Amino acid sequence: MVGGWQWGCYDCAHGREVMSNQQTNDEAARTHFGFETVSGSEKRNRVMGVFSSVAGKYDLMNDLMSGGMHRLWKRRMFSAAAVRPDARVLDVAAGSGDIAIGLLGKMDAIGAADGRVVLTDLNGPMLAEGARRVVDHGLLPGRADCIQSDGTKLAFADNSFDVVSIAFGIRNFVDIEAGLAEFRRVLKPGGQFICLEFSRPALPLLDVIYDAYSFNMIPMLGEWVTGDRASYQYLVESIRRFPDQQRFARLIEWAGFDLVRYENMTGGVVALHRGYKIA
Repeated sequence: MVGGWQWGCYDCAHGREVMSNQQTNDEAARTHFGFETVSGSEKRNRVMGVFSSVAGKYDLMNDLMSGGMHRLWKRRMFSAAAVRPDARVLDVAAGSGDIAIGLLGKMDAIGAADGRVVLTDLNGPMLAEGARRVVDHGLLPGRADCIQSDGTKLAFADNSFDVVSIAFGIRNFVDIEAGLAEFRRVLKPGGQFICLEFSRPALPLLDVIYDAYSFNMIPMLGEWVTGDRASYQYLVESIRRFPDQQRFARLIEWAGFDLVRYENMTGGVVALHRGYKIA
């Protein structure tokens, strides 16, 4: 409960059972945690540990690491989101709630305050941060609901949302393809998938500068601010392991989305991907 407000938690009652049922398959499947090769279940547990560790200073670290640029990237995401005044939006890996708050703000700006956003995250401490933020912004249950759920096994019916958004979260999924399939499943026909994620620098020499900054400064900042260097070392490595712009766009297409496209920001350090569920 946050500020007297209880958020929904579809996985809280059976989340351990779900993870237990997945354990056998996950142990057999190998994936990556940064530059390490691990089982799917080990990656899930370690990613949960990373975000539980950094939840309290997540927004501060985003400002420090990006020099505030993440706010501009997210504003571009808001402007590209195909929301109507009465839209139903699902924000996956919702973190501290800034995407949900921004999308609700856009809906309010273009019409009546009938829009709804559901914030979902598998990580309880991160979802608690999101709940605190939406309460602080005066958003009551019914406008912004927090539901704990695995992005690869979403606890929502088919054809439930007009927009599914995710920002800087999909690279942490054990199974990216399964997540994309779930996003399409819960979208209504005509709905939009929109994703903001780190990508590959496209300008000459930018990749060299970016690598030098990322591998040297970001873990150091993490240690200074949060006392957790390892989590931010994982962050840098997870960005390098994530598919580049073209490969990720193909994954979105293979999941069944149409009209897939992306745009680079800050020279390709970040890319904004979009796709639509036509039918």
